[in-house]
Amino acid sequence: MSGRSRLWRVRELPTTKAGVERAFSYFIAGVRLGTLAQMIPAVHGGVTTSPQGTAYLVCWAAAALASVAVSVATLVRRRPLGAYVSAADYSLACLLLVLAPLVLVPGERFGTWIAYQPGYALSVIITASGVRSLTLWAGGMFGIVACYAVYLGGSLDGEMTTTAIGNILTYVVYALVTRMFFGYTRRIAHDADESRARAAELARREEERRAQVMMHNGVAVMRLLTEPGTDAVRSRLLGLAEVEVQRMRSYLRGRSPDRNGEGSDVGLAALITRVCERFADLPVETLLDLGAAVRMPAGRAEAVERALESLLLNVREHARADAVVIHLDADVDAGWTLTVRDDGVGFDAVTAVPGVGLREVVVGELRRWGIGVDVESAAGAGTTVTISAGPAPAAVGAGRDTRTDAG
Repeated sequence: MSGRSRLWRVRELPTTKAGVERAFSYFIAGVRLGTLAQMIPAVHGGVTTSPQGTAYLVCWAAAALASVAVSVATLVRRRPLGAYVSAADYSLACLLLVLAPLVLVPGERFGTWIAYQPGYALSVIITASGVRSLTLWAGGMFGIVACYAVYLGGSLDGEMTTTAIGNILTYVVYALVTRMFFGYTRRIAHDADESRARAAELARREEERRAQVMMHNGVAVMRLLTEPGTDAVRSRLLGLAEVEVQRMRSYLRGRSPDRNGEGSDVGLAALITRVCERFADLPVETLLDLGAAVRMPAGRAEAVERALESLLLNVREHARADAVVIHLDADVDAGWTLTVRDDGVGFDAVTAVPGVGLREVVVGELRRWGIGVDVESAAGAGTTVTISAGPAPAAVGAGRDTRTDAG
């Protein structure tokens, strides 16, 4: 019962195309039933004074029935009338105007609801403006204006000329205003739907990127575990795999590093040492004394740790290096620079196809934390990756051509 009652609460309608069309149905029903409510008190007087009482009652009943039918139909459909029903609605309004001189005395054509026909025609103009066909809308409006001229007939004298002109202008103005109202509101709903769809797509892409970043190193470790190797190498890989498993579990539980950088600070030198211990099989030399005092928030440290792991995984899989040098330096202005250099096979930085490793885990993720990344490599000349941050991280690396490789 409560779910059904909510259907009638306009403020709870969704701001979608369907929600707007349903709101239109409430508006149409309100206008048509409101017009009928104004027609009811005058029906007895109309039948009494009409020269054709029965015909007057038949016409009035047709208008009343049409108002109720349109209201019910729009509420059930939850949207305005279609083209065929709107055409019938316009036609009935025109017919009632044309027949009105036969059932009304001349003195009652202005200023009374006994002559309900002009008011009923106005309600049709307002509510049928929701029809999507521009031709039908314009034809219906001009048809009603023409039939209103027939309604006036020869009873128009000098005193009523301005009233008649005002009524015609009312028809035209209300038709234009309600047409703009329906059209503009539909456009707002359309834009809102498109914005929501776009936001959902961007969220999906961002989640996909986060999954790639979070899973990349773990997948690389699992791939290495499937390859032949000594027990010592596999033992070190198992330790690295345990770290990646914990990260994957954290990701699947909806946890992620704080993008605002809150949390306890982490020493960068200690972090680098911890990562290098997981790659003890590689010929890694660390020079960290100059940056021993560098500390950073936990979220940023997590991004640097994943990036360094990805770089060393690339060295293990692709570089075939005899030496890897990791150097950390601190600047006097509280900035720092981390350089990872290997003497491996390198790659052509111009033609290489970017891979998830350097493109997302290293370059993309670090830049999201305001950390600059520069990659230099050439075939047969090894690879150097420079990671740097300072007081103005956005300016780091400005003017340099940052490249990514296929790792």
